[in-house]
Amino acid sequence: MSLIELSHRIVEGMITYPGIPAPVMGVHLSREASRDLYAEGTEFFIGTITMAANTGTYLDSPNHRFADGADLSGLPLEKLADLDGVVVKGVDLPDGLDVAGKAVLFHTGWDAHWGTDAYFTGHPHLTAATSAALVAGGAALVGIDSFNIDATPPKGERPAHTTLLGAGVPIVEHLTNLGALPASGFRFHAAPPLVAGMGTFPVRAYAVV
Repeated sequence: MSLIELSHRIVEGMITYPGIPAPVMGVHLSREASRDLYAEGTEFFIGTITMAANTGTYLDSPNHRFADGADLSGLPLEKLADLDGVVVKGVDLPDGLDVAGKAVLFHTGWDAHWGTDAYFTGHPHLTAATSAALVAGGAALVGIDSFNIDATPPKGERPAHTTLLGAGVPIVEHLTNLGALPASGFRFHAAPPLVAGMGTFPVRAYAVV
């Protein structure tokens, strides 16, 4: 058994999506200040982080797109963890691929541009037809190693988000390292914290091979 990391690190100042603020790290209790609170030789650090929910590798719940959709706290673990996984090369779903109950991860290689301006434009994305096929096939979760699962023109439609989230299928965007996975035969995990009223949040996505 091996564990494969599929998430980007979150660091101060990183830009995940232009226009969304970068995370800011801070200190609630420094190690130096904590020494006055505990026995000699005992110290702790308590940090703070201010960030948008769409930071790093994150999961979209239906509430991200639909006001009455399930939020992070309304998603059962069965949709987020220990899922049978398959990797699709590119953004076209092969005919006859069994996706029922599976995490379907689209490996585009776009993560190679992470941290550069090239990441934000011309990125691979799913079509409305592919999204509909995933829903019809019973996919449990869909992920992609690209900037967005949809095309991102100004004021554009978002058919992949609308179709998948409308059917209750969570989405994981900004994955990385999908090239390290086999085409099938692994388990996928991407569970966010149980935050009520929140539609998206970073995850530690990984696979068990």
